[in-house]
Amino acid sequence: MPHKLRFYLDGEIVSLSDIDPTMTLLDWLRYRAQRTGTKEGCAEGDCGACTVLVGELSGERIDWRALNACILFLPMLDGKALMTVESLKGQHPVQSAMVDLHGSQCGFCTPGIVMSLVGRTMGACGTVNVDPADVLAGNLCRCTGYGPILEVSEQNPAAAFDDVHIVDALKKIRRDDMLILTHEDTLSGLTRRWFTPRSVDDLAALRLEMPEARIVAGATDVGLWVTKQHRVLDNIIYIGGLMTGIEETPQGLTIGAGVRYAEAQAALARLHPDLGELVRRIGAVQVRNAGTIGGNIANGSPIGDTPPALIALGAELTLRHGETRRTIPLEDYFLTYGQQDLQPGEFVESVFVPALDATDFVRVVKLSKRFDSDISAVCAAFHLRIAGGIVTFARLAFGGMAGTPKRAHATENVLTGKPFTPEVLSVAAEALRQDFTPLTDVRGSSDYRLEVSGNLLKRLWFEYHGESREAVHG
Repeated sequence: MPHKLRFYLDGEIVSLSDIDPTMTLLDWLRYRAQRTGTKEGCAEGDCGACTVLVGELSGERIDWRALNACILFLPMLDGKALMTVESLKGQHPVQSAMVDLHGSQCGFCTPGIVMSLVGRTMGACGTVNVDPADVLAGNLCRCTGYGPILEVSEQNPAAAFDDVHIVDALKKIRRDDMLILTHEDTLSGLTRRWFTPRSVDDLAALRLEMPEARIVAGATDVGLWVTKQHRVLDNIIYIGGLMTGIEETPQGLTIGAGVRYAEAQAALARLHPDLGELVRRIGAVQVRNAGTIGGNIANGSPIGDTPPALIALGAELTLRHGETRRTIPLEDYFLTYGQQDLQPGEFVESVFVPALDATDFVRVVKLSKRFDSDISAVCAAFHLRIAGGIVTFARLAFGGMAGTPKRAHATENVLTGKPFTPEVLSVAAEALRQDFTPLTDVRGSSDYRLEVSGNLLKRLWFEYHGESREAVHG
């Protein structure tokens, strides 16, 4: 029998049944709960006007994170706590500071900005020891200008917050059995179903039973299928809370497919600083608090930011089919545009990134039209070993240059065994034209992509010799 969705909101446990599994939290707040303080701006997770705080039970505390309600499916709240701008009752110091420092004009963006800053005062995920501008990168303001808003953030006005009662409430609604929701869609004539397995074994069994079901982790991509493309998703398997392990060993780093960007950033940065910086460039805090490393890989996007870097580092992907697992090089997972090496009933379980040698030279560069919350025009990853002035090893991978994230084999061959000189790098830059024939789109022309990729390759000589890396991540 279907279960009820339950979550905590302002002192009460909300219990819902017979809901459309793809109803967004934003729609429920505005049209069902009449909480209209949360605004709809872009409906794709970019503007932050819909920012809310969602808390998850972690032992005896609540881990809070800012999320975009516009692309958060309502069942993803099961067993969690929710705070909206109405939860503050107009009494939070952040709200007072926004008034006193003239940080609001039309007010449309203000609730989302307030919630992001309130999250910062609470030490929410992705805000601790983080520049205020980074915390607010996912909140756009069209009329005020960011000066007064940043003044508010610099004050960081805290307020006492006791979440003991929330911990007790979430303990009461935790359960081990699978959440199953069903809804008869009268428009499409389909029965929509939502499943939240509580273990990876249950996920594996359910995946075999329903190989056509859509797996959802953070919904930062699938959410737009609903809000922008109006697609009907009949069967959804939500994997939130599963495959969230991170293991660091001398051999390398293993990241579970369900690990969010925000949780993976520190471990990746320890592997190499450029990897941490790359994650900082993926969306904004709200997106990094939802999207997962496994999801970024599994959907096979040619402009996913993590695969080029992971491919350059020789990452391996573990896929699970029932009780069987197989491990493949990550680069082999991407077959062609829109097609991955994934059998029916199989799913991505984890990715392993080998440890780097002290002599390895690694650079990862994302080029986009704006620094924050933008899609790559080119994402380039370079992994070289140089001994005695000779390139003894080269792995180069690019995103945005082909229908899949892809290695530059011809370019690697030009470099390997050659002196590491500007002249050889110039020849290698020309070899990129053998590896790629990029498309022209709104993010850049084919010629632009080839030229900047070649320039990034040529610049490696200067970076290797310690010259300025200013604007590397421009």
